[in-house]
Amino acid sequence: MTFKERFFRGEIPFDEIDRYTGHWNFSDETCTLAQYLGLNAEEEDVWISQSDEALEALLEKEKKAYASCPVKILFTDLDGTLLNDQKQISAANRDAIDRALHAGHKIVLATGRALSSTLPIASDLGLDRDGCYIIAFNGGQIYDCHTGRFLLDCTLPLEYVSRIFEEAARAGIHCQTYEDEFLLSPCEDEEMIYYIGSTNSPCKIVEDIPGSLLKEPNKVLLIDLHDHQRLVDFRRHMQPYFEGRMDSMFSSTFYLEIVPRGVSKGNALHYLSNYLNIPMENTVAAGDSENDLPMILEAHIGAVLSNGLPSVKEQADYVTEKDNNHDGFAEIIDKFILN
Repeated sequence: MTFKERFFRGEIPFDEIDRYTGHWNFSDETCTLAQYLGLNAEEEDVWISQSDEALEALLEKEKKAYASCPVKILFTDLDGTLLNDQKQISAANRDAIDRALHAGHKIVLATGRALSSTLPIASDLGLDRDGCYIIAFNGGQIYDCHTGRFLLDCTLPLEYVSRIFEEAARAGIHCQTYEDEFLLSPCEDEEMIYYIGSTNSPCKIVEDIPGSLLKEPNKVLLIDLHDHQRLVDFRRHMQPYFEGRMDSMFSSTFYLEIVPRGVSKGNALHYLSNYLNIPMENTVAAGDSENDLPMILEAHIGAVLSNGLPSVKEQADYVTEKDNNHDGFAEIIDKFILN
Protein backbone atom coordinates (compact mmCIF):
# COMPACT_ATOMS: atom_id res chain seq x y z
CA MET A 1 0.00 0.00 0.00
CA THR A 2 1.35 3.44 -0.92
CA PHE A 3 1.93 6.35 1.42
CA LYS A 4 -1.07 8.23 0.01
CA GLU A 5 -3.42 5.26 0.38
CA ARG A 6 -2.45 4.80 4.02
CA PHE A 7 -2.69 8.56 4.64
CA PHE A 8 -6.20 8.68 3.13
CA ARG A 9 -7.21 5.76 5.37
CA GLY A 10 -5.98 7.67 8.43
CA GLU A 11 -3.37 5.02 9.28
CA ILE A 12 -0.33 7.33 9.21
CA PRO A 13 0.38 11.08 9.64
CA PHE A 14 1.77 13.20 6.81
CA ASP A 15 5.24 13.21 8.41
CA GLU A 16 5.58 9.54 7.41
CA ILE A 17 6.33 10.78 3.88
CA ASP A 18 9.94 11.28 5.00
CA ARG A 19 10.27 7.63 6.00
CA TYR A 20 8.80 6.47 2.69
CA THR A 21 11.12 8.79 0.77
CA GLY A 22 14.14 7.48 2.67
CA HIS A 23 13.16 3.90 1.96
CA TRP A 24 12.85 4.68 -1.76
CA ASN A 25 16.27 6.40 -1.81
CA PHE A 26 18.02 3.29 -0.52
CA SER A 27 15.98 0.67 -2.34
CA ASP A 28 16.15 -0.97 -5.76
CA GLU A 29 12.72 0.35 -6.76
CA THR A 30 12.51 1.09 -10.50
CA CYS A 31 9.46 3.35 -10.22
CA THR A 32 9.71 7.09 -9.62
CA LEU A 33 9.44 8.52 -6.11
CA ALA A 34 6.00 9.97 -6.92
CA GLN A 35 4.78 6.57 -8.09
CA TYR A 36 6.20 4.91 -4.98
CA LEU A 37 4.40 7.40 -2.75
CA GLY A 38 1.20 7.15 -4.81
CA LEU A 39 1.16 10.81 -5.85
CA ASN A 40 -0.51 11.84 -9.10
CA ALA A 41 0.91 14.50 -11.44
CA GLU A 42 -0.86 17.45 -9.79
CA GLU A 43 0.27 16.41 -6.31
CA GLU A 44 3.85 15.86 -7.45
CA ASP A 45 3.90 19.30 -9.08
CA VAL A 46 2.63 20.99 -5.90
CA TRP A 47 5.25 19.15 -3.85
CA ILE A 48 8.13 20.07 -6.19
CA SER A 49 7.13 23.65 -7.06
CA GLN A 50 5.83 24.65 -3.62
CA SER A 51 6.51 22.80 -0.38
CA ASP A 52 5.80 19.87 1.92
CA GLU A 53 3.20 22.03 3.64
CA ALA A 54 1.40 22.75 0.36
CA LEU A 55 1.29 19.04 -0.47
CA GLU A 56 -0.05 18.22 2.99
CA ALA A 57 -2.81 20.80 2.60
CA LEU A 58 -3.78 19.40 -0.79
CA LEU A 59 -3.86 15.82 0.47
CA GLU A 60 -5.91 16.79 3.50
CA LYS A 61 -8.46 18.47 1.23
CA GLU A 62 -8.63 15.40 -1.03
CA LYS A 63 -8.88 13.09 1.98
CA LYS A 64 -11.93 14.93 3.33
CA ALA A 65 -13.62 15.01 -0.08
CA TYR A 66 -13.36 11.26 -0.64
CA ALA A 67 -14.32 10.43 2.95
CA SER A 68 -17.56 12.40 2.65
CA CYS A 69 -18.51 11.21 -0.84
CA PRO A 70 -17.01 7.81 -1.74
CA VAL A 71 -16.81 7.48 -5.51
CA LYS A 72 -16.45 4.00 -6.94
CA ILE A 73 -14.80 3.12 -10.23
CA LEU A 74 -15.68 0.11 -12.37
CA PHE A 75 -13.22 -1.31 -14.88
CA THR A 76 -14.87 -3.60 -17.41
CA ASP A 77 -13.63 -5.79 -20.20
CA LEU A 78 -15.64 -5.73 -23.43
CA ASP A 79 -15.69 -9.08 -25.25
CA GLY A 80 -17.24 -11.80 -23.12
CA THR A 81 -18.07 -9.34 -20.33
CA LEU A 82 -19.93 -6.15 -21.23
CA LEU A 83 -20.69 -7.40 -24.76
CA ASN A 84 -22.71 -10.52 -25.51
CA ASP A 85 -21.56 -13.12 -28.02
CA GLN A 86 -23.07 -11.05 -30.85
CA LYS A 87 -20.86 -8.10 -29.77
CA GLN A 88 -23.92 -6.18 -28.60
CA ILE A 89 -24.75 -4.32 -25.37
CA SER A 90 -28.03 -5.34 -23.77
CA ALA A 91 -30.64 -2.86 -22.60
CA ALA A 92 -30.07 -3.95 -18.99
CA ASN A 93 -26.32 -3.33 -19.22
CA ARG A 94 -26.90 0.08 -20.78
CA ASP A 95 -29.33 1.01 -18.02
CA ALA A 96 -26.91 -0.15 -15.30
CA ILE A 97 -24.09 1.99 -16.73
CA ASP A 98 -26.35 5.02 -16.95
CA ARG A 99 -27.52 4.60 -13.35
CA ALA A 100 -23.93 4.24 -12.12
CA LEU A 101 -22.81 7.41 -13.89
CA HIS A 102 -25.81 9.39 -12.65
CA ALA A 103 -24.90 8.30 -9.12
CA GLY A 104 -21.47 9.90 -9.59
CA HIS A 105 -19.40 6.77 -10.13
CA LYS A 106 -16.85 6.25 -12.89
CA ILE A 107 -16.83 3.74 -15.75
CA VAL A 108 -13.73 2.50 -17.55
CA LEU A 109 -13.76 0.31 -20.66
CA ALA A 110 -10.66 -1.87 -20.27
CA THR A 111 -9.86 -3.85 -23.39
CA GLY A 112 -7.15 -5.41 -25.48
CA ARG A 113 -8.63 -3.66 -28.51
CA ALA A 114 -7.21 -0.56 -30.12
CA LEU A 115 -8.65 2.79 -29.10
CA SER A 116 -10.08 3.27 -32.60
CA SER A 117 -12.33 0.20 -32.29
CA THR A 118 -13.32 1.04 -28.69
CA LEU A 119 -14.37 4.66 -29.21
CA PRO A 120 -17.53 3.73 -31.20
CA ILE A 121 -18.67 1.55 -28.28
CA ALA A 122 -18.00 4.37 -25.82
CA SER A 123 -19.89 6.80 -28.06
CA ASP A 124 -22.83 4.40 -28.39
CA LEU A 125 -23.02 4.19 -24.59
CA GLY A 126 -22.80 7.96 -24.16
CA LEU A 127 -19.46 7.67 -22.38
CA ASP A 128 -18.24 11.07 -23.53
CA ARG A 129 -19.03 12.69 -20.18
CA ASP A 130 -16.85 13.37 -17.19
CA GLY A 131 -15.86 10.19 -15.34
CA CYS A 132 -15.54 7.96 -18.41
CA TYR A 133 -12.25 6.46 -19.58
CA ILE A 134 -10.82 3.83 -21.92
CA ILE A 135 -7.93 1.51 -21.21
CA ALA A 136 -6.84 0.22 -24.63
CA PHE A 137 -4.20 -2.29 -25.76
CA ASN A 138 -4.44 -4.20 -22.45
CA GLY A 139 -3.21 -1.19 -20.49
CA GLY A 140 -0.89 0.37 -23.07
CA GLN A 141 -3.08 3.45 -23.38
CA ILE A 142 -5.36 5.30 -20.97
CA TYR A 143 -7.72 7.78 -22.62
CA ASP A 144 -10.01 10.38 -21.03
CA CYS A 145 -13.26 10.23 -23.03
CA HIS A 146 -14.41 13.63 -21.73
CA THR A 147 -11.31 15.68 -22.53
CA GLY A 148 -10.10 13.57 -25.47
CA ARG A 149 -6.54 13.30 -24.20
CA PHE A 150 -4.20 10.46 -23.31
CA LEU A 151 -3.14 9.95 -19.72
CA LEU A 152 -0.75 7.12 -20.60
CA ASP A 153 0.74 5.80 -23.85
CA CYS A 154 3.23 2.89 -23.78
CA THR A 155 4.86 1.48 -26.91
CA LEU A 156 7.05 -1.36 -28.17
CA PRO A 157 10.51 -0.58 -29.61
CA LEU A 158 10.63 -1.22 -33.36
CA GLU A 159 13.46 -3.73 -33.05
CA TYR A 160 11.23 -5.87 -30.80
CA VAL A 161 8.38 -5.62 -33.29
CA SER A 162 10.65 -6.73 -36.15
CA ARG A 163 11.79 -9.79 -34.22
CA ILE A 164 8.22 -10.83 -33.39
CA PHE A 165 7.13 -10.53 -37.03
CA GLU A 166 10.15 -12.51 -38.21
CA GLU A 167 9.51 -15.34 -35.76
CA ALA A 168 5.76 -15.37 -36.46
CA ALA A 169 6.38 -15.60 -40.21
CA ARG A 170 8.80 -18.47 -39.61
CA ALA A 171 6.14 -20.25 -37.52
CA GLY A 172 3.41 -19.54 -40.08
CA ILE A 173 1.27 -17.59 -37.58
CA HIS A 174 -0.74 -14.50 -38.49
CA CYS A 175 0.81 -11.39 -36.92
CA GLN A 176 -0.56 -7.83 -36.92
CA THR A 177 -0.02 -4.48 -35.25
CA TYR A 178 -1.47 -0.97 -35.15
CA GLU A 179 -0.66 2.55 -36.33
CA ASP A 180 -2.87 5.51 -35.49
CA GLU A 181 -6.46 4.33 -36.08
CA PHE A 182 -5.48 1.48 -38.42
CA LEU A 183 -4.88 -2.21 -37.95
CA LEU A 184 -1.89 -3.27 -40.07
CA SER A 185 -1.99 -6.78 -41.51
CA PRO A 186 0.53 -8.37 -43.92
CA CYS A 187 -2.26 -9.97 -45.99
CA GLU A 188 -6.00 -10.42 -46.26
CA ASP A 189 -6.19 -13.85 -44.66
CA GLU A 190 -8.81 -15.68 -42.61
CA GLU A 191 -7.49 -14.28 -39.34
CA MET A 192 -7.57 -10.67 -40.51
CA ILE A 193 -11.11 -11.04 -41.84
CA TYR A 194 -12.28 -12.61 -38.58
CA TYR A 195 -10.64 -9.90 -36.46
CA ILE A 196 -12.12 -7.05 -38.49
CA GLY A 197 -15.55 -8.68 -38.30
CA SER A 198 -15.24 -8.93 -34.51
CA THR A 199 -13.91 -5.45 -33.80
CA ASN A 200 -14.91 -3.27 -36.80
CA SER A 201 -11.31 -2.07 -37.00
CA PRO A 202 -10.21 -0.08 -40.08
CA CYS A 203 -7.40 -2.00 -41.76
CA LYS A 204 -4.46 -1.51 -44.08
CA ILE A 205 -2.63 -4.30 -45.91
CA VAL A 206 1.14 -3.73 -45.62
CA GLU A 207 3.57 -6.41 -46.78
CA ASP A 208 6.59 -5.21 -44.81
CA ILE A 209 4.98 -3.97 -41.62
CA PRO A 210 8.11 -3.51 -39.44
CA GLY A 211 9.87 -1.66 -42.24
CA SER A 212 6.93 0.66 -42.86
CA LEU A 213 6.18 1.72 -39.29
CA LEU A 214 6.77 5.42 -38.67
CA LYS A 215 6.43 5.13 -34.90
CA GLU A 216 6.41 2.51 -32.19
CA PRO A 217 3.11 0.60 -31.84
CA ASN A 218 1.33 -0.18 -28.58
CA LYS A 219 1.14 -3.92 -29.14
CA VAL A 220 1.51 -6.83 -31.53
CA LEU A 221 -1.21 -9.47 -31.86
CA LEU A 222 -0.81 -13.06 -33.05
CA ILE A 223 -3.91 -14.96 -34.17
CA ASP A 224 -4.60 -18.65 -34.78
CA LEU A 225 -8.26 -19.51 -35.23
CA HIS A 226 -7.81 -23.28 -35.30
CA ASP A 227 -4.91 -24.39 -33.10
CA HIS A 228 -4.44 -22.71 -29.72
CA GLN A 229 -1.43 -24.91 -29.00
CA ARG A 230 0.54 -23.24 -31.81
CA LEU A 231 0.22 -19.93 -29.95
CA VAL A 232 1.19 -21.60 -26.68
CA ASP A 233 4.26 -23.10 -28.35
CA PHE A 234 5.17 -19.75 -29.92
CA ARG A 235 5.00 -18.00 -26.56
CA ARG A 236 7.16 -20.68 -24.97
CA HIS A 237 9.68 -20.44 -27.82
CA MET A 238 9.85 -16.64 -27.56
CA GLN A 239 9.89 -16.41 -23.76
CA PRO A 240 13.70 -16.10 -23.47
CA TYR A 241 13.54 -13.12 -25.84
CA PHE A 242 10.46 -11.64 -24.16
CA GLU A 243 12.07 -11.82 -20.71
CA GLY A 244 12.84 -8.32 -19.44
CA ARG A 245 11.61 -6.73 -22.69
CA MET A 246 7.92 -7.51 -23.22
CA ASP A 247 4.96 -9.24 -21.64
CA SER A 248 2.54 -11.66 -23.29
CA MET A 249 -0.98 -12.82 -22.46
CA PHE A 250 -3.99 -14.50 -24.02
CA SER A 251 -7.12 -12.40 -24.48
CA SER A 252 -8.91 -15.43 -25.95
CA THR A 253 -7.93 -18.86 -27.20
CA PHE A 254 -7.39 -17.23 -30.61
CA TYR A 255 -5.37 -14.16 -29.57
CA LEU A 256 -1.84 -13.91 -28.15
CA GLU A 257 -1.10 -10.32 -27.12
CA ILE A 258 2.44 -8.91 -26.96
CA VAL A 259 2.76 -5.64 -25.03
CA PRO A 260 5.52 -3.49 -23.49
CA ARG A 261 7.03 -4.78 -20.26
CA GLY A 262 4.92 -3.91 -17.24
CA VAL A 263 1.81 -3.14 -19.28
CA SER A 264 -1.36 -4.81 -18.01
CA LYS A 265 -4.94 -3.95 -17.21
CA GLY A 266 -4.00 -4.29 -13.54
CA ASN A 267 -1.25 -1.66 -13.68
CA ALA A 268 -3.55 0.62 -15.69
CA LEU A 269 -6.26 0.19 -13.05
CA HIS A 270 -3.85 1.23 -10.33
CA TYR A 271 -2.50 4.15 -12.37
CA LEU A 272 -5.95 5.57 -13.15
CA SER A 273 -7.34 5.04 -9.63
CA ASN A 274 -4.34 6.89 -8.22
CA TYR A 275 -4.63 9.64 -10.84
CA LEU A 276 -8.27 10.16 -9.82
CA ASN A 277 -7.52 9.84 -6.09
CA ILE A 278 -9.92 6.91 -5.74
CA PRO A 279 -8.88 4.51 -2.95
CA MET A 280 -8.30 0.93 -4.00
CA GLU A 281 -11.13 -0.21 -1.72
CA ASN A 282 -13.51 1.64 -4.08
CA THR A 283 -12.38 -0.24 -7.20
CA VAL A 284 -14.28 -3.02 -8.97
CA ALA A 285 -13.12 -4.95 -12.05
CA ALA A 286 -15.12 -7.22 -14.35
CA GLY A 287 -13.69 -9.65 -16.89
CA ASP A 288 -13.58 -13.18 -18.22
CA SER A 289 -10.15 -14.03 -19.69
CA GLU A 290 -6.44 -14.31 -18.88
CA ASN A 291 -5.67 -10.72 -19.87
CA ASP A 292 -8.32 -9.53 -17.38
CA LEU A 293 -6.74 -11.37 -14.46
CA PRO A 294 -4.26 -8.61 -13.45
CA MET A 295 -7.08 -6.09 -12.95
CA ILE A 296 -9.31 -8.68 -11.30
CA LEU A 297 -6.56 -9.36 -8.77
CA GLU A 298 -5.64 -5.68 -8.34
CA ALA A 299 -9.18 -4.41 -7.75
CA HIS A 300 -10.79 -4.50 -4.33
CA ILE A 301 -13.59 -6.59 -5.89
CA GLY A 302 -12.58 -8.72 -8.85
CA ALA A 303 -15.69 -10.11 -10.54
CA VAL A 304 -15.72 -12.70 -13.31
CA LEU A 305 -18.65 -13.52 -15.57
CA SER A 306 -19.97 -17.06 -15.25
CA ASN A 307 -18.84 -17.69 -18.84
CA GLY A 308 -15.24 -16.82 -17.89
CA LEU A 309 -12.29 -19.17 -17.99
CA PRO A 310 -12.24 -21.62 -15.05
CA SER A 311 -8.69 -20.56 -14.16
CA VAL A 312 -9.82 -16.92 -13.94
CA LYS A 313 -13.00 -17.68 -11.97
CA GLU A 314 -10.93 -19.58 -9.41
CA GLN A 315 -9.10 -16.35 -8.50
CA ALA A 316 -12.12 -14.01 -8.47
CA ASP A 317 -13.80 -12.46 -5.46
CA TYR A 318 -17.16 -12.97 -7.13
CA VAL A 319 -18.51 -15.02 -10.04
CA THR A 320 -21.80 -13.83 -11.52
CA GLU A 321 -24.89 -15.99 -11.60
CA LYS A 322 -25.65 -14.77 -15.13
CA ASP A 323 -23.31 -14.91 -18.13
CA ASN A 324 -22.45 -12.23 -20.68
CA ASN A 325 -25.50 -13.15 -22.78
CA HIS A 326 -27.88 -12.63 -19.85
CA ASP A 327 -26.86 -9.30 -18.27
CA GLY A 328 -24.16 -10.60 -15.95
CA PHE A 329 -22.44 -7.22 -16.20
CA ALA A 330 -25.52 -5.40 -14.84
CA GLU A 331 -25.49 -7.87 -11.95
CA ILE A 332 -22.01 -6.63 -10.99
CA ILE A 333 -23.04 -2.96 -11.05
CA ASP A 334 -26.14 -3.56 -8.94
CA LYS A 335 -24.25 -5.66 -6.39
CA PHE A 336 -20.97 -3.76 -6.00
CA ILE A 337 -21.34 -0.23 -7.41
CA LEU A 338 -24.89 0.85 -6.54
CA ASN A 339 -25.40 -1.28 -3.43
